Amino acid sequence: MPFQPIYLASASPRRHNLLNSIQITHEVLNVPSPPGEDEPRLEQEAVLDYVRRTARDKLLRALEWRAQNSSLDQERAILSADTTVCMGEDIFGKPADMADAARILRELSGRRHKVMTALSLGVGGVEFESISISEVSFKTLNEQEIAEYCASGEPMGKAGAYGIQGLGGAFISHLSGSYTGVMGLPVHETYRLLELANLKIRTPG
Repeated sequence: MPFQPIYLASASPRRHNLLNSIQITHEVLNVPSPPGEDEPRLEQEAVLDYVRRTARDKLLRALEWRAQNSSLDQERAILSADTTVCMGEDIFGKPADMADAARILRELSGRRHKVMTALSLGVGGVEFESISISEVSFKTLNEQEIAEYCASGEPMGKAGAYGIQGLGGAFISHLSGSYTGVMGLPVHETYRLLELANLKIRTPG
């Protein structure tokens, strides 16, 4: 039985590729984003609450945008996700520029941080959610490594100023949790969320 198609409310090529890797038939919804790279954090908002809220906000924007576009399938499930890098209650978002990327990498150097990816799924007027929390340890970086990595351009557009699936993977000395969750879409949690929503998916193998 083929997978039931879903909409992915994310322009991230990594999330698109990860859905392809587990054979989830999907279409990317190009929902207009609010101004700025990162969602504003509410006063006194805990990191866990922030990442869950931002994932749900993306879902709600996608649902509203779809409702205004009659050419789209109004019954199809919509999946959204948000990834946050943090140490304690300090959030490291997408770097504003190369100098900001270098600053973030210096903060992460030789230390352990968390990567939280929240998922929100809307189908038939019902919302489902899940979250993946991973712990990542960085090797101690020297200034040359930081400069060369920034010059590669890879830190830009990525929470925490690094990509685990690229050159940044060489900086990671230990990972406890989900590799794909750190990439931006935990495939296990995604698969289980689709099962929870009773969407048509087949058992691997």
